[in-house]
Amino acid sequence: MYLIRNLLLLLFLFTVTVWSQSLKAEYRVSFGIFGQVGLAKADLQIEGKRYTIRIEGYAIGMAKRMSKGRKEVHISSGHIVEGRLVSDRYEVNKEYGKKKTIKLYSINHTKREVKKSKKKYRDGKLVFDKNSILDFYAQDDLLTLYFNISKLIDKKEEKSKHLFSAVGAERQKGSVEILIPSIEERKVYESSLGRGDYWYLTAIIYQKIFASNQGELYLAIDKDGITQKAMLKDVLLFGDVLVERIK
Repeated sequence: MYLIRNLLLLLFLFTVTVWSQSLKAEYRVSFGIFGQVGLAKADLQIEGKRYTIRIEGYAIGMAKRMSKGRKEVHISSGHIVEGRLVSDRYEVNKEYGKKKTIKLYSINHTKREVKKSKKKYRDGKLVFDKNSILDFYAQDDLLTLYFNISKLIDKKEEKSKHLFSAVGAERQKGSVEILIPSIEERKVYESSLGRGDYWYLTAIIYQKIFASNQGELYLAIDKDGITQKAMLKDVLLFGDVLVERIK
């Protein structure tokens, strides 16, 4: 079951309008008939013109047993230019059972080039090691894109469609699509995520782990700029994935 084995829903959860020197948030992940399957933590630290984002997700309960203790950590680090986070390095660590995978992206903005290193370990031994250069360049990785998005989209109440590029999304050639609903369309979001002083949007997800009926992730972002709820509809015929902020 792809979704239980992977809690990467976290990549689409965090949009910050006003940054402080630090930001921490925690989320509960529930999946249809299975109930709560995971927890997620996000941490943004800013020191001068440098930033670090760390997002950690792990399975709990039955999902933990089925996924062999699945845990993922995503770390983005880089610099800040005119209030925008610009990624220099993006790292993805996945662990389950005796297996571990580490992906590291190094972004050279001068050369407009992204180098990728992927290593796989089994029982602590290196079994796969590959280096490559992506066929696209982007200033953002998947984490910084969603922290920057409120600065990239000015009109948050008007129906619109936006296409962005992010390192870490190479399965879709770096493309990430964001849809802003009309006032009339907001009713669909309100019925799924609740009413509030929210900014609603949809992220179009192309990865197999998010195989849902429409492949769309709904988000409700509070006036403080932090996502309060997110929902992926009709996943693998078992129900909806709901992510709720708890801290």
